Amino acid sequence: MNILILGGGGREHAFCWKLSKSKIVNDIFIAPGNAGTSELGVNLDISVNDFLAIKEEVIKNKIEMVLVGPEDPLVNGIHDFFLSDKILNPIPVIGPTKKAAMLEGSKDFAKKFMERNSIPTAKYATFDKRTIKEGHKFLNTLKPPYVLKADGLAAGKGVLIINDLAQAKTELSEMLVGKKFGSASEKVVIEEFLKGIELSCFLITDGESYLTLPLAKDYKRIGEGDTGLNTGGMGAVSPVSFVDESFLNKIDENIIKPTIKGLAQEKINYVGFIFIGLIKVQNSPYVIEYNVRMGDPETQVVLPRIKNDFGEILSSIASKEISKIKLEVDHKFATTIFAVSGGYPGSYEKGKKIRNIDEIQDSNVFHAGTVSKGSNIYTNGGRVLAITSLEESFKEAINKSYKELKKINFDGMNYRKDIGFDL
Repeated sequence: MNILILGGGGREHAFCWKLSKSKIVNDIFIAPGNAGTSELGVNLDISVNDFLAIKEEVIKNKIEMVLVGPEDPLVNGIHDFFLSDKILNPIPVIGPTKKAAMLEGSKDFAKKFMERNSIPTAKYATFDKRTIKEGHKFLNTLKPPYVLKADGLAAGKGVLIINDLAQAKTELSEMLVGKKFGSASEKVVIEEFLKGIELSCFLITDGESYLTLPLAKDYKRIGEGDTGLNTGGMGAVSPVSFVDESFLNKIDENIIKPTIKGLAQEKINYVGFIFIGLIKVQNSPYVIEYNVRMGDPETQVVLPRIKNDFGEILSSIASKEISKIKLEVDHKFATTIFAVSGGYPGSYEKGKKIRNIDEIQDSNVFHAGTVSKGSNIYTNGGRVLAITSLEESFKEAINKSYKELKKINFDGMNYRKDIGFDL
């Protein structure tokens, strides 16, 4: 089959890489893609939210499946657009409908869903600009640090964790009245802070059955020791060493099964990936958030550990036969480390020439913010590329990723030197 991947980051390059090995995939198209995806398929210079342009390319290139990488087109209804179009309707879209995508599109929607389905999560309340005073009162009932989340999509920047009560109240006003995160913070969810260690759980479902993919842990902060500003992700590891069989069972029974059952009971037709951001508090799992797609950079460590033909997994989703798939997972450890532009996640410059990518032989280089110009590759975003290694032990994998990453350079290049420090 011919497949179209929507997106242009490291996650989409990893999808591309995995699908290029599939026996049932012919041609791969990526919109808009990056310098890395262009080596495995055909990049299309269109936006992930330009549904009419996507339709034209789907017809022109005889696309038989669409795999959606980022959350934006899902929250904006790309799946519904296909369902409502006579020509596009038969083409399966791997990614949930607009209603189902509210699990990520609205923090308030997700928290209420968890509440209704008895899924363990932090105590919370939601406020808008009319109820700021009640929001301040609610903050008074909590212990620091205080967690403020913009209700809508804010490109991964809409979560604030604040130690000072007065500052938390000021930030709440900034979000609701000052529109700090634009329309995303018209509503704000205030949460109790949960202390523990975070991990990422991924499911893929056809709406009836599901597969649980390998667990991973990512590192969001820009600075060593998990300090500084949040980013889209500075690195990831899989498997997660602090999860044993007993804890896995708790995740399955207390979180995964109630999530799938809740979606069915509420008649939310969900097809695609579910990311469940978890935190291990003492020995119990709690849900921090849902995402309606694979994580980035977690995809870059999850996919290399899956032995199955990824095209066949996606095909089984489309035909509602995922229950027939037996997932085969490599026992090896995967690690990925992101090289980012100088200044990221603040302001940064693009167009820096990337040198020595060709010298990486023993690891995968997954491109994110890159662009090709002639025979050279240049930076084109904050997170530029990730080096993924697969080895028998965590230490071997992480050492190899760092060793290979040191071969690459571009002006202002930065990366964390301590990915996996807490393991």
